[in-house]
Amino acid sequence: MDRMWATWRMAYVGGRPAKGCILCRIVKARPDRKGWIVARAAHSLVVLNAFPYNSGHVMVVPERHVPDLSGLSAEERADLVELLARAERAVRRAYRPQGLNIGINQGACAGAGVPGHVHVHVLPRWDGDTNFMPALAATKVMPESLPATWKRLRAAFREEA
Repeated sequence: MDRMWATWRMAYVGGRPAKGCILCRIVKARPDRKGWIVARAAHSLVVLNAFPYNSGHVMVVPERHVPDLSGLSAEERADLVELLARAERAVRRAYRPQGLNIGINQGACAGAGVPGHVHVHVLPRWDGDTNFMPALAATKVMPESLPATWKRLRAAFREEA
């Protein structure tokens, strides 16, 4: 039997859950690289998904801890959507995907991994990115490390500014 090692996943599957909101801790992270923060705006930020579905998977997160978009002020929502548009352009520039999944999961039953802090996923997609590995082997092969993804997207956001 062939084995593929993804030792970084142990933090996800075997780690003890931390107290409090992970996204609130990330918002406060300094320097940005410590929290995998790619870009910041006045009221929101773009952060790498530490357990991505594909390389380039980011989340746009409001600084304030609220469970849904309606809990944000109009100014915070506008900031979030503007940063979401920048994230879309940066992911397209950095990865040249054939498509994007952009979405919000509100509540645990809807798939939210952090149900109390609304955030928007931006996930690059390519024809054939769902192949036999996840379908038959329940394994996702990631072609790029998080540090490399951070550098690539940070550069794409700098070009965007």
